[in-house]
Amino acid sequence: MSYKGKYKPSYPKKYAGDPTNIIYRSLWERKFMVYCDTNENVLEWSNEEMFVWYRSPLDNKPHRYFPDFLIKVKEENGSIKKYMIEIKPKKQMAPPPKPKRQTKAYLYEAYEYAKNQAKWEAAKDWCADRGYEFRVLTESELGIK
Repeated sequence: MSYKGKYKPSYPKKYAGDPTNIIYRSLWERKFMVYCDTNENVLEWSNEEMFVWYRSPLDNKPHRYFPDFLIKVKEENGSIKKYMIEIKPKKQMAPPPKPKRQTKAYLYEAYEYAKNQAKWEAAKDWCADRGYEFRVLTESELGIK
């Protein structure tokens, strides 16, 4: 089964970007796309249509971070709220446990964790400047076991 593919929205007018070129990189992202596309309270959504500059702790150079989603939602009280959403596995939300001996897998996970933290700090700053709320959704929030 492919975990990457093209998504064709049922309501392309809700998509802020090119609705013929929506790519998902995981089945979790695809599930969130279906939610955004079909939920009447999601007024507008986009997937990796913009980027945020961040400084990587690995090389101390600026890099571009493409957040998974920007969405505009009509809340229960009628107000409109904007969110930047990142989809990640729950295990990437905490630093990896340090093994007895350093393995390549541990180093990779530690680097990814550090890089994600830098991306998310930059995303929070971007959101604060523009009236968005930043959220990372895991399999728990997506209802996946």
